Amino acid sequence: MGTTDSTGSKQPRPAEHVAIIMDGNGRWATQKGWPRLVGHRRGAERVKEIVRCAPDLGIRWLTVYAFSTENWKRSTEEVLGLMSIFARYIEREADRLAAEGVRMRFIGDRSRLDPKLQRLMKGIEERTEGFTRLNFTVAINYGGRDEILRATRAIAAKVAAGEIAPEEVTEAMISAHLDTGGIPDPDLVIRTSGETRTSNFLQWQTAYAEYEFTPTLWPDFTPEELASILARFGNRDRRFGGVASA
Repeated sequence: MGTTDSTGSKQPRPAEHVAIIMDGNGRWATQKGWPRLVGHRRGAERVKEIVRCAPDLGIRWLTVYAFSTENWKRSTEEVLGLMSIFARYIEREADRLAAEGVRMRFIGDRSRLDPKLQRLMKGIEERTEGFTRLNFTVAINYGGRDEILRATRAIAAKVAAGEIAPEEVTEAMISAHLDTGGIPDPDLVIRTSGETRTSNFLQWQTAYAEYEFTPTLWPDFTPEELASILARFGNRDRRFGGVASA
């Protein structure tokens, strides 16, 4: 369960790395009779609010699922609208993120993204690289299976080239070749909108993560609800396959 302080009292265990599947933007807009892109724009505003409050809640690493490898199946209008929202977010938030000490980076296969968006992504990554108050990671054109496949191919190429032997391949090596290399595994994964699927998100990294599924649609997800979820997480008994101590 939680940690013990100097007085012997149990303290909630912090969730230093929180990953969020931000689901429900389209449904939120549809329920109100608005176009789905209105929900995505409102969802982007919610991201700003959660990023702003995260450090005060003890979160050091925040990873959000913005666009999956399967989301290309959506209408052209919605996909183009989402890409525009991503670009606008980077352009408008760059100064604030830098001022607040937030490091921003992206995971996923960038090759299919618009060149302008790729340049914006690279630019903000370089600009915020030295910041540590919050490590904010956005998954765009990301899929857990695709990530593992790309990492496996990179390792296989090294084996084929004689750089490493097959028996030298370890879990640590695989982790280092993933998009999240250098980023700690999530402690807690939150999915909004009432769905209870993991949707191909951080499959390798979440092997021992705790999950929380909330019916709240992402545009309605507040810092107060996040704080409540974190409080529940802090009292969970995480044994990682072992046995709880007496």
